[in-house]
Amino acid sequence: MARHLRAMPLDDLERAARDAAACTLCAAVLPLGPRPVFRVSPTARLLVIGQAPGTKVHLSGIPWNDPSGDRLRLWTALDRDAFYDAARVAIVPTGLCYPGRLPRGGDAPPRPECAPLWHPRLIGPMREIRLTLLVGGYAIRHALGRQAGLEPSVRDFAGLLARGLFPLPHPSWRTRAWAAQRPWFEAEVIPALREAVRGVLEKAGGMNSPRPPSFF
Repeated sequence: MARHLRAMPLDDLERAARDAAACTLCAAVLPLGPRPVFRVSPTARLLVIGQAPGTKVHLSGIPWNDPSGDRLRLWTALDRDAFYDAARVAIVPTGLCYPGRLPRGGDAPPRPECAPLWHPRLIGPMREIRLTLLVGGYAIRHALGRQAGLEPSVRDFAGLLARGLFPLPHPSWRTRAWAAQRPWFEAEVIPALREAVRGVLEKAGGMNSPRPPSFF
């Protein structure tokens, strides 16, 4: 996914970010109204593609600013300062806005209109991306195809890492039971994830170097 997006013609990332932030395409079906939540930068080397903002993120406007974000930061061994350093870490969910709830509970899927419209414009110009985390089943299927299963994709992390992709389950509280039944996740996947994340960010020039512009 990251490969073909980077191959697209260079867009004006700042203009794309402004346009995405003002998007109202799905306003009629969003229960809390549109509030796109994302962060992009022309210098980012790590890209986090999740599913869609939850209610806490919708209210704060800060991506992954919830318990799932705490767990994702634990998995990646990044503190909040490093994770929210938008000059090095870009965050573009599969759906930019909170999509609402399912009738039987749980958040609804990301709006299907969103990623095809905004991912090329937001991700395509970020030519420095070296690693993309695909967090959750929706992000995995969007990137790898509808047939991609969560567990097989996560098990194949080494093969996908060669393509600059790292699939992960969504880090919600439900993942604790999933991971407990799959000890290979903690034993193999998490150490490899931390090493990969550390590698791309260390090559970005050090965590204390001056920060170039970032958008949102």
